[in-house]
Amino acid sequence: MVSATGTWSQPFIPDYPGQENFQGTQLHSAHYMNADPFKGKKVIVVGGGNSGAQILAEVSQVAETIWVTKTPPQFLSDDVDGRVLFLRATERLKAQQEGKVIDQPVGGLGDIVMIDSVKEARQRGVLHSRPPFKSFTTDSIIWPDGSKEQVDAVIWCTGFKASLDHLRTLGVIEPDNLIEVKDGRSVKMPNLWLVGYGEWTGMASATIIGVSRTARTTVEEIVAYLHEIDTKNYLEK
Repeated sequence: MVSATGTWSQPFIPDYPGQENFQGTQLHSAHYMNADPFKGKKVIVVGGGNSGAQILAEVSQVAETIWVTKTPPQFLSDDVDGRVLFLRATERLKAQQEGKVIDQPVGGLGDIVMIDSVKEARQRGVLHSRPPFKSFTTDSIIWPDGSKEQVDAVIWCTGFKASLDHLRTLGVIEPDNLIEVKDGRSVKMPNLWLVGYGEWTGMASATIIGVSRTARTTVEEIVAYLHEIDTKNYLEK
């Protein structure tokens, strides 16, 4: 069995003390449609990636916003777009396969691409973030210094976690909600391969060349496994 449902179908929202008592709106970026529901409100946008920056740029046009990030957000230069990042990742992978080292500018797939709306937000001075708050009350967040900030909504731009529910009945999911794997293969169930999950993905896995390499490797391992089973069954006859 190959599970290749990836990491993009199960939104992740971190746990905060008092979160269940907060009576305002909480929304994951996966379910964000537009800024209209937040007009005239005070909104916290949590997350320092592209989705956080882009949603902040849009919502800040109609609402008072506060941007919360774990670390200071990293912005790419204005002349670099997402296509350039994927091209760099593909070039790195190809060079690695050929045993070469190439010199490339600093910049990862997690850095913020300066699309037009984000540039406009920069001009308005809203691309400034604060470190995370520590808890919720019914209508506010509490900052680490103990001060309260009344807010109407929180938009969680905090990514996704692996979609594993379809594997739960197999008994391979650990108490921490992960699967123990070695080289992309379940330790508990050796005929189960997992492709495209978080840290289990390889370099440039979001590119054609990257996913092609992963797919080829997985197929080769499955063929070898089936050959091993056939040989074992033959010897036992």
